[in-house]
Amino acid sequence: MPSTRSVPVTLAEIARIAGVGRAAVSNWRRRHDTFPARIGGTDASPQFSLAEIEQWLRDNDKLKEIGGRELLWPGFEALGSRDETGLAIAEAGRRMLGGQTPAPAVPLSEQAGELVDEAVALGRREGAREVFEFLLQRWLDAHVRQISASPRPLADLMAEVALAARPSPAGDGGATVLDPACGAGHLLDAAARAEAGAGAARVTLLGCDSDPALAALAAARLAFVTDEAGGVRVTADVREGDSLRADPHERAAADVVLCNPPFNERDWGYEELSTDRRWVHGLPPRTESELAWVQHALARLRPGGAAVLLLPPAVASRRAGRRIRGALLRAGLLRAVIALPPGCAQPHSVSLHLWLLRAPEGAGPAEDNGVLLADAAASRRAAAPREGGVDWEALGEFVRTAVRAYDSGAAELPDRARRMAVIELLDDEVDLTPGRHVSPAPGGDELDLAGAWSCFGETLDGLRAAGRALSALEAAGDGGGAQPKTTVGELARAGALTLRGGQQPPDGTVRGGEAGEGGLPLLTVPDLLQGGGPTGWLHPSDVSDRGMLVAGPGDVVVAGVIRAFAAWVHQGPPTVLGAQLYALRVDPEKMDAWFLAGCLRAPSNGRQAGTHASSASRVDVRRLQVLQLPLAEQSRYSEAFRRLTEFEEYRGRLEELASRLSRDISDGLATGRLSAGS
Repeated sequence: MPSTRSVPVTLAEIARIAGVGRAAVSNWRRRHDTFPARIGGTDASPQFSLAEIEQWLRDNDKLKEIGGRELLWPGFEALGSRDETGLAIAEAGRRMLGGQTPAPAVPLSEQAGELVDEAVALGRREGAREVFEFLLQRWLDAHVRQISASPRPLADLMAEVALAARPSPAGDGGATVLDPACGAGHLLDAAARAEAGAGAARVTLLGCDSDPALAALAAARLAFVTDEAGGVRVTADVREGDSLRADPHERAAADVVLCNPPFNERDWGYEELSTDRRWVHGLPPRTESELAWVQHALARLRPGGAAVLLLPPAVASRRAGRRIRGALLRAGLLRAVIALPPGCAQPHSVSLHLWLLRAPEGAGPAEDNGVLLADAAASRRAAAPREGGVDWEALGEFVRTAVRAYDSGAAELPDRARRMAVIELLDDEVDLTPGRHVSPAPGGDELDLAGAWSCFGETLDGLRAAGRALSALEAAGDGGGAQPKTTVGELARAGALTLRGGQQPPDGTVRGGEAGEGGLPLLTVPDLLQGGGPTGWLHPSDVSDRGMLVAGPGDVVVAGVIRAFAAWVHQGPPTVLGAQLYALRVDPEKMDAWFLAGCLRAPSNGRQAGTHASSASRVDVRRLQVLQLPLAEQSRYSEAFRRLTEFEEYRGRLEELASRLSRDISDGLATGRLSAGS
């Protein structure tokens, strides 16, 4: 039965519902008189009735398998309230599993109740967990700025490190895992998989979050884990509450604590908790909420248990926290601080730290094996244009190798990792930042200064050559500013180019690591914001089945978000484009691709075509302006735009080489590996 909900949807949402590109929907709208009329929006971004669109898609046999789930989301999104939407999704998950989690304390509205009924019915047809995970991910994506979720590769790594650091499992073969700020349950989900893989017979998951919607979603999510655990007996207990002020798991004794706590909180309970017995190592200063979470985690560990927390780098060095850091070191509780490369989690521009803590097994102080300091920043791929991101496989291997070597007492640790005696760190600052203590290996292999200077010189020569070509450009006459212009939309209507938009890949289809045989890299806006290129890939069948947009060599790719706005001629392998990325394929008899990309990429062009003034606004690609020139003259501009692209690439490469040379020379002089001469 078609939905009776009157919910507005955009062309992009219709494309997702039908599993096609936006261009296909535009074609349907032009070719079919029966296509529903616009009910709102603008000419550039029209809105249509979801009920009418659903009926039209069904009548014209254009509703693919993806449609069931995609039809649900606009209704949930239209609820407006973040909390009500989250609670409705959680209630849908609860009912799909037969009410295995507590019912919501706040009654849902009639509209939300209808959506829950639809979701439950769809779950019976298409799989309960698949439908729930789809809705949960859409909700997290919609509120990514408000909710900091631990990416799955990072959650898996944290769980692995904790299990490796725990001396031995519980005597009954079971394990208890606690996350006192569990969010939507990413870390607990990873812990359940890791414990099951390690052979645990029983796993108890304990979670808590002060956000009612997140607590409800985590409870529903982990109920699916317990329902599908196979031979491992998994139980989950997730409660709403503030773990610091009124911990609902106060009596818990956990084998493992995993936590990605809120950062830089000022109102964490400093006044009312000043005499709390958890502050064995000192009252956390008002500005050091993260150290309150560290001591809370230690208070919930049973002897021999391990805790892994994701913390901002300032926690390792802020002067206000030096006494507590010193106390943790003296007690032998802080075992490792591992600096991660930027981009691992929000905020993506910061190199976050993993803190590994372990409770002593006996009544006395923990054995002094020193502290592992490891700098994993090298696991970030080279920051060449559109080729960055986190290499999770390399990062995981580095961290696991360093922790295993440290635990075994091995004398040799990986490069960029060091075992330090506690006494070496107990100075006036007690600075635990790995990068300030870990130096390159003393062998001198990393100081290939001759090669670096040679590369620097070649790059500088290339920059000069590109600069000389650009310096020959002359200012236009007085009439230069009056050059006629056209828009991408007008060029598309004239047949000079075709425009297609990328789309969000279906849940579960994006893979990490090295691409498998025939795999197609997936480029997304977050990849561009992190300063690089594709970090995931898709199987060819998923691409063809869903009608995903694939950019080929010579296509002009445009990022349609102001803060990531860019346009370039794609020259690499075929690449799938995600949402808010567009491919323009020119007719070579009418338009030059390099000329088009050069005109489009002007920052003023993106601002003019933006939907509003915010840096998060979208760019209406059809409104981007292009100089109106004959093909022969386009070719002359094209050569200048190519030279400009070369200039920018050489500039970026030179900046990177100069930074590396400066760092290596400074390290070499300070460590005596370079001689200053006589």
